[in-house]
Amino acid sequence: MAKVLRAFSKISSLREKYYEAALGKEALIQLVSEAEVAEQVYNSNAIENSTLSLEETEKILLQIDLDRFISEREIFEAKNLARVVSYIDTRAKQQELTLEVILSLHQMLIVNIRDNIAGRFRRTGEYVRVGSHIAPKSEEVVGRLEKMLSEYHASSHENIIKRIAKLHLTFEYVHPFCDGNGRIGRVINNYLLIREGYVPINIKFIDRGKYYDAFKEFDAKGAVGIMEEIVARSLTNSYHKRLAYLEGKTIMTLAEYAKENKLSHSNLINKAMRQTIGAFLEKGVWKIGA
Repeated sequence: MAKVLRAFSKISSLREKYYEAALGKEALIQLVSEAEVAEQVYNSNAIENSTLSLEETEKILLQIDLDRFISEREIFEAKNLARVVSYIDTRAKQQELTLEVILSLHQMLIVNIRDNIAGRFRRTGEYVRVGSHIAPKSEEVVGRLEKMLSEYHASSHENIIKRIAKLHLTFEYVHPFCDGNGRIGRVINNYLLIREGYVPINIKFIDRGKYYDAFKEFDAKGAVGIMEEIVARSLTNSYHKRLAYLEGKTIMTLAEYAKENKLSHSNLINKAMRQTIGAFLEKGVWKIGA
């Protein structure tokens, strides 16, 4: 509990600094968001075993030919998710998250991939399994999701880290769709964060092992500690990145920063991973605003 409260206190401070730095810089904020779309798409799809690299994802979104054969499904997965990521940046500020909104996001995500399941929850006889976890039967989906949203809104007095972590774990436990659950679940995280005045997070592919451990912990114990840590670090990382740009700092790699300041690079990496310094991970490289 104390660990989450400390993280929330830090995020609240970063959020305040972000709002101060953002005044009159709407165009720069938009540029940072647009530049981040490909990385959001790459990481979320890679977590779901997509073979696309970040460079290939960027090329697909820019409609540049690739050097190898890519399946039509992977191309649509990249394009569709990019569309959803961009769409919620505005939509989340306009409309509360409802089951209807979740269905519309799923429709956008799965269209041209599996049209027969796009924009609908699992039906009778449709079961899904993730590892050893078998999701609740389809007849329970709507009721469980309604309860999930109700509990999220009822806990508005609690900090955002706990609320997002619990909702995300619950959504993935229900696994309401035949396909696309992980990607939609991560989109929903950002929909709610944006709606409540926070910046979006980008759960990285390199953290996939720990991310899966969070689901195992929830399935086995109903505990949310690992996911809270992931959400807290991801949110801190997002603020560090945006503040570096908004405050006009010189962006350099952590390796360059270590060399320039005669510091231990490995020590800085450890601090960056714990988010105890203002570093951020961008395109797989640790950077900092100096």
